[in-house]
Amino acid sequence: QVQLVESGGGLVQAGGSLRLSCAASGSITSINHMGWYRQAPGKQRELVATITSSGNTNYADFVKGRFTISRDNAKNTVYLQMNSLKPEDTAVYVCNAGVYSGSYYYTDYWGQGTQVTVSS
Repeated sequence: QVQLVESGGGLVQAGGSLRLSCAASGSITSINHMGWYRQAPGKQRELVATITSSGNTNYADFVKGRFTISRDNAKNTVYLQMNSLKPEDTAVYVCNAGVYSGSYYYTDYWGQGTQVTVSS
């Protein structure tokens, strides 16, 4: 079994910054992709950013130029640096990882989420 634990959420004023972290632990051989999604009240979960094991990144248009995703493969950890935050960025941010645990196929795991609230 694999656990993803997020940290770094909180309350920040518009224009401020936060850095989210997500550490994976458990039965891990290697991790394929890692990423961040978010879900605001009354809305569907949406992709924020992803990063492959080789460091290729993908961002949602609404965060390009403001958010940066990175990962530390040695620590099985993914980060999300969020700058120039806007009130519409308020949501629960959830970590995702595609984990190999000794098989040819990876399994997607999800964290419990961390609340980010941006005040105007």
